[in-house]
Amino acid sequence: MAAKKGLDPPLTPLEQARRIAGIAQDKLAQDVVILDMRPACSYTDFFVLCTGQSPRQTAAIYDEVHQQLKHDARLLPATVDGQRESSWIVADYLDVVLHVFTPDARAYYRLEDLWGDVPSVALEEAATA
Repeated sequence: MAAKKGLDPPLTPLEQARRIAGIAQDKLAQDVVILDMRPACSYTDFFVLCTGQSPRQTAAIYDEVHQQLKHDARLLPATVDGQRESSWIVADYLDVVLHVFTPDARAYYRLEDLWGDVPSVALEEAATA
């Protein structure tokens, strides 16, 4: 009799942020940053910020994150905004919010400056699991 394959335990918010950052890095996203939002807001635990060099690349980064999280962790975002223009794509995974920018959009919105007082997670800790 074949053993039943059990479901993997759900990712913790930090594991989810690291996984998203790792997928983005694998898709050649630049300037990947994980911000620990827990001290500053109640609606999410982490932001993952990254840059694609063009709207096409930002869309490809988001698409890869979406597909891998859906397949590997059965996670879907609650909402996604910005896919049509692809200069700033925001995907809300509840515990983690992914922001994928073009260079111009990232420079304009400057989220790192806006949230400059929150701690960040070291990138070497964000490697793909």
